[in-house]
Amino acid sequence: MIPTESQTKEIFRRAEAVCFDVDSTVIKEEGIDELAKFCGVGDAVAEMTRNAMGGSVTFKKALTERLAIIKSSREQVNKLITDHPPQLTPGIKELVDQLQQRNIKVFLISGGFRCIVEHVASQLNIPLHHVYANRLKFYFNGEYAGFDETQPTAESGGKGRVISMLKEDYGFKSVVMIGDGATDLEASPPASAFIGFGGNVIRPQVKEGSSWFVTSFGELIKELEKI
Repeated sequence: MIPTESQTKEIFRRAEAVCFDVDSTVIKEEGIDELAKFCGVGDAVAEMTRNAMGGSVTFKKALTERLAIIKSSREQVNKLITDHPPQLTPGIKELVDQLQQRNIKVFLISGGFRCIVEHVASQLNIPLHHVYANRLKFYFNGEYAGFDETQPTAESGGKGRVISMLKEDYGFKSVVMIGDGATDLEASPPASAFIGFGGNVIRPQVKEGSSWFVTSFGELIKELEKI
C-alpha cells in the first residue's frame, strides 16, 4: 500500500530514522560526474549517468562502465575533495539538525563514493557508521583498482537492502527515504515512506511515483515544526 501525501507527512513527522540519498539531494551535484570532469572525461560519463538515473541500465553495469572511463587515482579523489568540496543543498544542515534534536536517526545511503560521502557526513555531524556508499579500490601506488562489488549500494535495489538491514539491526519500525532518483524511489518498501526531492533536479518518473514531492528542504522543516 503506497501511503497518501498526508500519511507520508505523518510518517515523516514520527519517523525513527530518515535516510537521505546524497548526489543531487544532500549535495547539489552528482559526485561521479564531478570526479569525471576533474579527470577530463566529463561529457562521456554525464551521458552514462543520465541513463543510469533513468533506470535504463543496471546500476552496477553503469557504475563499472563509468569508473572504467574515469580510472581516478587516490590522489585525484583527494584533490577533488580539497579543490572542489561537495556543495551542500540549502536547508539540509538545518533539517538534519532538527531531526537529530528530535532524536531521529539520520543515515546517508549513496550509490556514490564513501570517500566523498564521509566528507559530507562530517559537515552534517552524521556519524560515519551511518554512511552506506560504494568504496573505490586503489593499488598500493594509488592507481585505480576497481570498486568493492560486495557493497549493497553497488547493485540496483541496494538502497532497499540497506534499509532492511537498518530495520533489523536497530529495530526501527518507521524509516523514511528521501531522494531524487529511481534507486531512491524503489527503496520504498522496505522504507515506510518515500519523499521525492526535486530541489536540484526533477526526474519526471520520480515526481510521478512520489506521494509527496518537495523542491526544498524548507518544506520538510516546516512539516517537522507542526509536531
